Amino acid sequence: MSEPGPAADMSALPKYAFGSRMTTWWGSILLIVMESAALAYACGSYLYLALLNPDWPLSAPPPDLLWGNLMTVLMFASLVPATMAKKYAQREDKRKVQILLVVLCTMGTIACVIRGFEFGALNVRWDTNAYGSVVWFILVVHTTHIVADLIDTFFVTALFLTGHTSGKRFSAVEDDAVFVYFVLAAWLPVYGLIYWFPRVWSP
Repeated sequence: MSEPGPAADMSALPKYAFGSRMTTWWGSILLIVMESAALAYACGSYLYLALLNPDWPLSAPPPDLLWGNLMTVLMFASLVPATMAKKYAQREDKRKVQILLVVLCTMGTIACVIRGFEFGALNVRWDTNAYGSVVWFILVVHTTHIVADLIDTFFVTALFLTGHTSGKRFSAVEDDAVFVYFVLAAWLPVYGLIYWFPRVWSP
């Protein structure tokens, strides 16, 4: 039996990476897939109920457009700091990442405030009828996405502002940016369904 060779020296290998080379990235993608499925089921329920009810949205006026439009604008605007934070994280530019994370925290907080006004402008209570229930449910599901992203962003920001900026923390910034993209992608069909579908639907 031959003697085993010397163990390979792996001390020079990087301890973190970006994108699909990190397990946390795959965790984020898996979470996005599961959340997308839940939202798709909710939207499917909305369309099913609309097909069963020719007088959709069941005597309630469509939601006011103001707050939904503001949310859409804010979502698109958040792509700018998220993309920049991702870029500077890959360059390990701590100062710029800190600033952009604070911007994202601010925008996420504003999104939560707008969402509160959105609920008040739906023109229907959650327990009024099937239309009210499904609209509130869809908006609650998407609200969990906004809140989850905000909590994650606050956590990463706190780490950067308190000096915990090891290499893998920069990778976490990239993961956070990916979830910002998802929150917008998930919002667009919800926005169309809740705000515009009742205005154009004619069975």
